[in-house]
Amino acid sequence: MERRTFIGAIAGGLLAAPLAAEGQQAGKVWRIAYLGNSSAALESELVAAFRQGLRDLNYVEGRNIVIEYRWAEGQYDRFPGFVAEAVQSKVDVIVTAGTPAILAAKEGTRTIPIVMAVIGDPIAAGVVPSLARPGGNITGSASMTPEIDGKRLELLKELVPRVSRVAVLWNPANPNNAARLNGMQAASGASTHIRTRRGRRGRSAARQGLRSDRRGTG
Repeated sequence: MERRTFIGAIAGGLLAAPLAAEGQQAGKVWRIAYLGNSSAALESELVAAFRQGLRDLNYVEGRNIVIEYRWAEGQYDRFPGFVAEAVQSKVDVIVTAGTPAILAAKEGTRTIPIVMAVIGDPIAAGVVPSLARPGGNITGSASMTPEIDGKRLELLKELVPRVSRVAVLWNPANPNNAARLNGMQAASGASTHIRTRRGRRGRSAARQGLRSDRRGTG
């Protein structure tokens, strides 16, 4: 199963818990705020899997749920406004993914259930005190990416033993990325130099950063 499909299905399954906790009310139409990090086009497969996960649990758009979509398009400073709109429209549940969006949702409401489709390290980010007992109004899944990113670098070095320089393009607006970089730095060892570039947004900016690294400039 593709990662996006898996995450979407997980999100749909997780969402059933807060809806069920409210109790099945005859004729009730549940309102769900979906806060996307990118765009409808880029997250189409994730959204399709999310809808299917809900349908498998008998929650169907147009029948007993309404999903309100808001898209940040990579601009994380939009999330506080999205959360405020969701609170004002009295949604029943907020669904989102990623550290910036989840932190904004946590800051924006202490009563509306929040479902994390996925997050890197919710404990380090200050989202929940523990995975076993998250408490509050937040539930979801975590990928704990710092360890995974270190392992990816180790695998790269096994495949290309002579690699000595690795370029990493990262977005400092996501606080989880600092921990991910630390994990890669720890796994790199003395023989491999990690070169980082901050604040790159969009495909053209990423391509420009990679070209600069190939030239050894910037």
